[in-house]
Order: sequence, then structure tokens, then C-alpha cells
Amino acid sequence: MSELTKEAVEATIKEYIEPHLNRDLISTKLVKEINIEGDQVRVKVTLGFPANGILETISAALKEKIEAMPGVAMAQVDISWEIKAHSVQKSLKPIDNIKNIIAVASGKGGVGKSTTAVNLALALSAEGAKVGVLDADIYGPSQPRMLGITGKPESKDGKSLEPMNSYHLQAMSIGFLIDEETPMIWRGPMVTQALEQLLNDTNWSNLDYLVIDLPPGTGDTQLTLAQKVPVSGAVIVTTPQDIALLDARKGLKMFQKVEVPVLGVVENMSIHICSKCGHEEHIFGEGGGSAMSDQFGIDLLGALPLDITIRQETDSGKPSVVADPDSRISQIYREIARKTAAKLSLQAKDYAAKFPRIVIQNN
Repeated sequence: MSELTKEAVEATIKEYIEPHLNRDLISTKLVKEINIEGDQVRVKVTLGFPANGILETISAALKEKIEAMPGVAMAQVDISWEIKAHSVQKSLKPIDNIKNIIAVASGKGGVGKSTTAVNLALALSAEGAKVGVLDADIYGPSQPRMLGITGKPESKDGKSLEPMNSYHLQAMSIGFLIDEETPMIWRGPMVTQALEQLLNDTNWSNLDYLVIDLPPGTGDTQLTLAQKVPVSGAVIVTTPQDIALLDARKGLKMFQKVEVPVLGVVENMSIHICSKCGHEEHIFGEGGGSAMSDQFGIDLLGALPLDITIRQETDSGKPSVVADPDSRISQIYREIARKTAAKLSLQAKDYAAKFPRIVIQNN
């Protein structure tokens, strides 16, 4: 009987392609330890994205593969995860207490971007991450209602704001500072200044991810975010119809021009399932999101149905992921969250915090 080697175990583990990374765990350097004692193998894996919902699945799959190897009687697979800060635009520095900023954008309004953003944030939180959401839609803030938050944020020092909290999320929005029905009649520079203040003057507390819900389009606010806010990655939300896809492509190209990696596309309202008879119909067209992902070489992170419960739950201040955590829709959002975070985990790490700051003083 040939002796069991570490190389043989690595080769076996390499056969398993993790579905969210779409890569094996050896080439991604996520296998941190392989211990072999006689016919027993112990493997330690540390993922780079929150994965509470799939740890057991990955562990079982690896255990089955390793125990099928000749000479292995028992395998133990320990899986954990650790979220690192990832690199941002070259001219910018990361914000203290925020490891990664994810921008959620759409080329046009009405595609369900804000609903996707809040459920993405809640799904990342459900997977185990510490998450915040910033409502960057100054003209039409919707996150206060979607998160069921009322009241105004506190300021302990008179200079900065404490984030509002709902469902374990830290949240900030211009909607917390004004009356819900007050229109924001501001010109572009005032809007971009307000966005920067909301981001920088909020006491975010050790966030793994800050999800920014951008206003639709590719105007002042989006450019400010791309040029002045250290974004680790962007998610584009679209519907299958041609006009929405046309605008979504513009958003994609804007992020590419300003060197913000696009983590993938979410196709909203992809199919309508009749609540009476169960008939399925692609009322906005079919396959647009997957065609866009193929054309530009980006991931299709997920496709969501046109379902009345998504609208009802979000309007009532309790989005799908927290209103019905075990529903099919919640599971789709959690899968989108895992894929988004997994894709981000493959990006370059940010090492700025590890380097000492050099200060030159004249004595």
C-alpha cells in the first residue's frame, strides 16, 4: 500500500470546484493546513467570504472526496471564513472602519435596485458579516422605509452622526434627516457634497461591507462615487428587457472606465409566476442578464422572479431576507450575496494598513 501524501490530498481537493468562487480551493490558497496521521486526514480551510449557509455543504463534499482516497479511513474538514479588505481605486485610500464598499447601481430607474441593495446587505449579514447600508439616492431616499426605521440619527460630538440600526444593519440616509415628503431641490454639487458627508461623517463601526444604494443612471452622483469614494466592487441590477439592458451596459462601462471592478449582474423580474395557477411567463423578455454577462465576461450573480411578496415585504419595512428567511426568494438573495462576496474575495487585497506611516518632523 502506497503511503498517503500531502500532494495526493491536495490533488483530490483540487478536483472540488467551489460553486461561488467557481475555482478550486488549492489554487485560491484557501486550504491553510493538511495534517496526515496514519490513515486519518485533517484539513483546515479558511474562505475569504461569509458563508454561514454553506459551510456544512462544502465540508461534507470535501470529506466525501478525501475519504474515497485509497488509504484514508477518516477525514476531518474544518471550514471557517475571514473577510479581508480589498484594493480600491489607485488614487484613493480605504475609509477607517470599513473593509469593503460595494456599490449597487443600475442604468435606469424602476428595475428594483434599492430592493436588491437592501436584501443584498441583509443577506450578507445573515451569512455572518458585519454590514452597513448607505442610501446614496439623495433625491429619492427609500432605505428608511424599506428598513422600517423612523427618527433621526444622534450626534454625540456635534460633528459626526451615529448610524441608525435595523435588523443588525448599520444604516445612513438623507431620509433620516428630512421629512419623508420633503423634496430635495438641490443642484449637483450640493448632492455630491451631501453624499460625501453621509459617508465620511458617519461613525460606522467595524464593517466588513458597506453596501451603497446608488441613484439610477450615470450622472454626478455616480461619478463622484467613482472618483472620491474607495469602492472595492460594483453590482449592476437590470431587468431582462432590451432598454434596461442598454442602460445597464452604460453603468458597467462607467465603472470599468474609473477602474472599479464589476462583481457581476443581478437580473431582477426575470420571470413572473402566476399566484393563481402557477403559470410561468417571461413578461420582460428572457436571458438578457446572462447575455450581458457573456458579452462582457462578468458573472450573472442571480435572477429574481417578479413576485408580489418582494414588493409587499419591502414596502412594509421588513424585506424578504428577514420577513421570510426560509423562502425561495430569500435563498436566492443569500446565494447572490455569497457569489458577490466570493467574487470580491478573489480581488487584490489592500495592504495599506500593514505599512507604517512615515512622518517627517523638523526638530
